[in-house]
Amino acid sequence: MSDIRNFCIIAHIDHGKSTLADRLLQITGTITEREMQEQMLDDMDLERERGITIKSHAIKLNYVRPNGEKYFFNLIDTPGHVDFAYEVSRALKACEGAILVVDATQGIEAQTISNLYQAIEQGLEIIPVLNKIDLPSSDPEGVGQQVVDLIGCTMEEILHVSGKTGEGVPELLEAIVDRVPAPKEEVDKPLRALIFDSIFNTYRGSVAYVRVIEGVLKKGDRFRFMANDMEYNAEDVGYLRMSYEPTQELRAGDVGYVIGSVKSLQDVRVGDTITHVKNGATVPIPGYQEAKPMVFSGIFPTQSEDFEDLRSALEKLQLNDASLTYEPETSKALGFGFRAGFLGLLHMEIVQERLDREFDIDIITTVPNVQYEVELEDKSKIRVDNPSQMPEVGEISTIYEPYIKANIITPAEYIGPIMKLCQERRGIYVNQMFMQNNRVEITYELPMAEVVFDFYDRLKSGTRGYASLDYEFIEYRPGQLVRLDILLNGDQVDALSSISHRDKAYYQGRKVCAKLKELIPRQQFEVAVQAAIGSRIIARDSVRALRKDVTAKCYGGDISRKRKLLEKQKEGKKRMKQVGAVEIPQEAFLAVLSMDDDDR
Repeated sequence: MSDIRNFCIIAHIDHGKSTLADRLLQITGTITEREMQEQMLDDMDLERERGITIKSHAIKLNYVRPNGEKYFFNLIDTPGHVDFAYEVSRALKACEGAILVVDATQGIEAQTISNLYQAIEQGLEIIPVLNKIDLPSSDPEGVGQQVVDLIGCTMEEILHVSGKTGEGVPELLEAIVDRVPAPKEEVDKPLRALIFDSIFNTYRGSVAYVRVIEGVLKKGDRFRFMANDMEYNAEDVGYLRMSYEPTQELRAGDVGYVIGSVKSLQDVRVGDTITHVKNGATVPIPGYQEAKPMVFSGIFPTQSEDFEDLRSALEKLQLNDASLTYEPETSKALGFGFRAGFLGLLHMEIVQERLDREFDIDIITTVPNVQYEVELEDKSKIRVDNPSQMPEVGEISTIYEPYIKANIITPAEYIGPIMKLCQERRGIYVNQMFMQNNRVEITYELPMAEVVFDFYDRLKSGTRGYASLDYEFIEYRPGQLVRLDILLNGDQVDALSSISHRDKAYYQGRKVCAKLKELIPRQQFEVAVQAAIGSRIIARDSVRALRKDVTAKCYGGDISRKRKLLEKQKEGKKRMKQVGAVEIPQEAFLAVLSMDDDDR
């Protein structure tokens, strides 16, 4: 037990933690030079292309000190994006120490602070590391001072490394042995093992990645998941190396995998506790919560015959991503599809990209929405994540919308644009705090609905990419919200409905109508494009009818002859309008759904 060290790497996106993990694998001899490739622990093409970690990964390393002592390291690489904060918290729970990686060229970012606070709350030993010191633009002194101010360590405790060249990594390995405490000896207690990740294997079912906190889990033991009381046999247990390494038992302090022919990934929930069926623990490891989708969007195939393919694609994706939720939905305009729930915008983007790449399905996604709580006049409450489900105006007493607390870290010269952006998005100012190196941390409370659309893109473009954002959900608050409907010839187009703040509804409705007027092809009859709140029309545009010049054959003569022909044409158009249906082209949907805020 005294030879084991469990630690994770926490950092903001793009601060080099996957590269540093590569060097650790290389120097400890876990992988050979021939097997080596960049981002070794990231096994998705998407992760490599974008340079981000989407799923946390674990691996066991053997480390031999210069004096010959042998140690076993369990390294857990964590995602850096705010959408996956819950996964990070579970990975931290499985460790005794954390390597805090800070980019020596960029300094401390919002997600660094968020993950650091989580690690401190869990009581982990923090090893501060400045990465990328080989770059000419690195500033070890200035960034080192930021780290000192943040965690109260001394300059001497901060390690200087380069994940790319390997400089300083041997010293980091020594620091892990010296500073990270060994796991506690708790083998004689009832079994409690924390699930910090899970994947689905086509042949063996769900594989749970666990950290045994107390007790011993042996091959063949009957165990149960405490969150849902499902029971299974431990058919195989072992350690996580580059491939699975079977063993007879996992003891307190070990990190490894458990396979028990679990047919559904839904049973293996991240954060749940495994215990024995007989003489098992009664209290689970605290902190477990269901994955709660924050952003909802409709996913529809562009070709209606692809609906079944889309269903099977979502089923397969869900096997490897339990936080994705979906249910069938029908739209008059877009046909059959699914309403899917995501942890955040990056999660949504990744699911869309994987549907396109791995399953080759062309899809349309509707504008992302959040979930609202609606209190009706009879005091009952319902949850609404789709504008078409919103009750009529007369039935609603109050609509509550989710609010988040956003922490933005930025160079001081961009305070103005950031505050302007947050005020435009109905933000409530909380405070701002000046940090070292002319950087500021600004805190706002914002409606989640204002953040999901393009807030992050606008924040990056307004600060030339220097600002970083971290947010957490706080509560539901009452808001002046309305359902904005788009009507074509009096028929509602459900796919273009949205929930908007009353103050912005008029401008948004006017812009959508103007956009549709440009994009809907002209018909033989006039098409009215209207925006409405309830039964009140707030904006209107008309797509002019294609008209034939019926008076062309009249040379001179009485005006009543021409008028008679025009009236006859008018009657025909009126009759055509009653039977004619307006087809909305696909590009019109896409243009409206991708309208940026300046257009709105």
